[in-house]
Amino acid sequence: MLLLEIIITILFYLFLPFYFVERVIHKKSHGWKEKFAYVKEFTKEDKVIHIHCCSVGEALAIENLLKSIRANFPENKIVVTTFTYAGQQIAQKKYAELADYITYFPFDMPVSVNRFLARIKPQVSIIVETEIWPYFAYSCKKRGIPLFIINARISDKSYGQYRRMKFFFKKILQNYCAVYAQSIEDMDKFVSIGMKRENVEMMGNLKFDVKRTDENVDIGQENFRILLAGSTHKPENEIVINNYKKLKEKFGDLKLLIAPRHMERVPDIKNLLEKYNLSYGLRSCNDKFSCEIDVIILDTLGELKKMYSICHLAFIGGSFNKTGGHNPLEAAIYEKPVVSGPSIFNFKDIYDILCKSGAGKVIKTPEEMFEYLKNLLENQAEYDRTKEASQKVFEAQRGAINFVIDKLKAVLK
Repeated sequence: MLLLEIIITILFYLFLPFYFVERVIHKKSHGWKEKFAYVKEFTKEDKVIHIHCCSVGEALAIENLLKSIRANFPENKIVVTTFTYAGQQIAQKKYAELADYITYFPFDMPVSVNRFLARIKPQVSIIVETEIWPYFAYSCKKRGIPLFIINARISDKSYGQYRRMKFFFKKILQNYCAVYAQSIEDMDKFVSIGMKRENVEMMGNLKFDVKRTDENVDIGQENFRILLAGSTHKPENEIVINNYKKLKEKFGDLKLLIAPRHMERVPDIKNLLEKYNLSYGLRSCNDKFSCEIDVIILDTLGELKKMYSICHLAFIGGSFNKTGGHNPLEAAIYEKPVVSGPSIFNFKDIYDILCKSGAGKVIKTPEEMFEYLKNLLENQAEYDRTKEASQKVFEAQRGAINFVIDKLKAVLK
């Protein structure tokens, strides 16, 4: 292993000047010290649970898991790490009260990893989804720190690369205690690149462990079908309103509930509705759907999730610009067909599951969106199949949080 340490160190320092130049050019000075593991120091009595999520998607996925860990292990300190700046921003914003310390994951080289483990002193280390850090894994095993990959998945693209380097990854994976995969297919992939079968289990998907709200909603929805456009951004407001106008001509009982991602867009939406000659009300004024009101603008905060419970169809915004989409599970949990534009990189794995099962659709153009919604509105059998697909997806994916908690209890007892 000494040879590996030498090779990793040499390669790292050869790469380092290019890394610094890239950071300076793009004005990214954040996280340098932390990635060299100049981090807060803990004691063994802190009984640290370390959870690492590389970037935004993984950071968003652990919210309910963190809440459950905090509830089940109140005496343990929780340290959350990310590798990207975007992931760090999400973690700092969402988990400041749930986690005891949030920082960057160290560079995977001896000096950084050893300093990180010496200071954090984790009782257990958890990697979310799929990041294989050779030296970090080796060091955890050497120090007797249980290391797990949870919510594990390997994309088809990455799988080909891993397969070609199986001789390398097989040795590295032996340093992990276990891999808990999202699906049987992912289990098989990990086994095929060198993980022992007995150390691979299926846990489902953390992102699907979401709960329905029990709040009652009354916006006059009883006699109408509602298209909910959630978390819309500027270019999407007109796309949605234009499509709704055309659908309204065919389906007289259809209403639109539009929820802008940013409240400063409300005046723009009002102008668009007037341009398209559509009557509207405001949620903040407690307006309700009626024969006189076609559209309600959700201009209040914190109500979008519960509104999905009363809609018939859901469009998920942030997908016709470069945002990368928003969480479709907020609608799918209520067995609502979800449709999204092509920009979904923040939730691609979720959309892959929903689309493969028939519970959702990613479309490329506004015209394609119109046709998809039109088909569901006029074809009840197809609509019912989509709802049933959503139900089956959640049944198959649920239980991941309890699975992880049980594994932690076994390790930390």
